[in-house]
Amino acid sequence: MSRGRTSEIKSPANPPDETPDVTLGRNATLRLCLLGLSLAPLSVLVVAACGVPEPPPYKPFADNKLLMKAVMEPAADLIWASVGTILDKSGTTEIRPGSTEEWLAVRNAAVTVTESGNLMMMVPRAKDGGEWMRLSTAMIDKGSEIVQAADAKNPEKIFTLGGELFDICTNCHSKYKPAVLNTNQ
Repeated sequence: MSRGRTSEIKSPANPPDETPDVTLGRNATLRLCLLGLSLAPLSVLVVAACGVPEPPPYKPFADNKLLMKAVMEPAADLIWASVGTILDKSGTTEIRPGSTEEWLAVRNAAVTVTESGNLMMMVPRAKDGGEWMRLSTAMIDKGSEIVQAADAKNPEKIFTLGGELFDICTNCHSKYKPAVLNTNQ
């Protein structure tokens, strides 16, 4: 019996009892392995070049401050103002979205907050790859939960999730923009 790798070739022309023994020598096996290894990176590049189009260019317009003031703050404020309870001398007043349009406004605000988290992670807005990304991701996750609560027309859930969103915003501002927190006190 010869040394090396053996493979069987079976076809109608070569019935199982007449299968030829194909043996590769040690050097041939080594050369095939090296050839395969050298072609692997090339095949990855070819697949990458053919299968995935290059992302379209984008031009960020708003810096973080403008994005907060023009997009995120109005959306978050709408969420926070959409549900609540007022206790005063005349009694208890429950604040809830009443109409389909009001629920849709809360939902749209939550979508805006959610997508704003993605905008905050884009260059040149991202401050770092650690805590900034974690807080932006938390905003995305919380915003998507608020979307679901608005779809379910669940004011109690909106209230709870709105408080959690407020905590995320406060944690981010305390690390990256403490002056914002001081103006709100």
